[in-house]
Amino acid sequence: MNAGMRTLIATALVLGIASGPAVAHAAPASSAAATPTPASADSGRPAPLVSTPPNAAALEAAIAGLGPLHRDATAALVRVGGTAGRWQGSSGVADVRTGRAAVAQGRFRAGSVTKVFTSAVVLQLAAEGRVDLDGPVRRHLPGVVPDRYGAVTVRQLLNHTSGIPAADGPGGSFEAQWEHRFDVTDPRAQVAEAVAKEREFAPGTAQHYLNINYTVLGLLIEEVTGGRYEDAVGVRILKPLGLHGTSFPGRTGTRIHGPHNRGYQAIPQADGSRELRDVTEWNSSGRWAAGDIISTTADLERFTVALFSGRVVPEQRLEEMFTVPDVKDFASGDPAVLTAGLSRLVLPDGTVAWGKTGSRHGYSTAIGATRDLSRTLVYSVNATDAKGQDTNPVPVGIAMAAFTK
Repeated sequence: MNAGMRTLIATALVLGIASGPAVAHAAPASSAAATPTPASADSGRPAPLVSTPPNAAALEAAIAGLGPLHRDATAALVRVGGTAGRWQGSSGVADVRTGRAAVAQGRFRAGSVTKVFTSAVVLQLAAEGRVDLDGPVRRHLPGVVPDRYGAVTVRQLLNHTSGIPAADGPGGSFEAQWEHRFDVTDPRAQVAEAVAKEREFAPGTAQHYLNINYTVLGLLIEEVTGGRYEDAVGVRILKPLGLHGTSFPGRTGTRIHGPHNRGYQAIPQADGSRELRDVTEWNSSGRWAAGDIISTTADLERFTVALFSGRVVPEQRLEEMFTVPDVKDFASGDPAVLTAGLSRLVLPDGTVAWGKTGSRHGYSTAIGATRDLSRTLVYSVNATDAKGQDTNPVPVGIAMAAFTK
């Protein structure tokens, strides 16, 4: 999932969209929304990037058949919107033990979608003159970021070009992480561990997507605002937009409060079968400002529309979220695609969209939209290997179906 929706959509060209029966909770677009009026030469408005209504059949097929016997996911919640029309659907089960139908308005761990909220708060502070994007981050955090990292700017943290390496964790395997799932992590200790290492590259010369950049930004937000990071997001974004289903679990929290679909990790067994281990309860303090938010598809859709419309970040700073630095990806050598919180996505037909994916064990999430909001997408998939290296075909099919014209 860290490779972003661009990889998902490209992979969908090979995988295609699985066929299956209609989804019980699908809601097709209204006739008014499904028949947009194209812009005329007289109107002076550009034609919408997406002018066709969502393909209900393709979306239904993309999430058909989910449940305990499905190879890749136990449930999915999808919301497609925009000026070209709307579609909403859900599939699968909320709990594999009972077989209860998926909660269509359920809450879920949104993982790295948290970074979009963090970036938005930093850009708000920049618009208020309280943060200089081109100034060294150690100006705000002198005791946290050492002298040899002094050249790192706030903008470089936002677009992952800082060169700060990742902090160590419990290990890369699922079992190692499972054993430490209730550990409580101190973000300052995490940053101290990271900056004690040699930098990966000179700041601003490459891009490497790492959570540590946004952990530092979380500390910066607290230093500048004088309060908790979670409170800053709440006061500045959640409350004004009425995102009542969105919350942070807190440093010691392990549960998803309110209605939700349980998350599972598939564990291969010696006899060739698999165990679906319940991973719903998990401490996410190790991800904090980089990935611990809990939300709903309705809230994330509202946030996406407000953000792209300039109602969250002032227009003079919003462009940071749509500006890709002219550097190469540190790992692949490909051109960078990440911005201050988002990722640039080139769709198969050449249409450019912007979005962010996120994953925690049991949950894979994404938000995405064209810049003109003619098409928006939010999904939460209860993937059975959400942190795995292999691309999951369920999110691929959803993304492909949502943006197909």
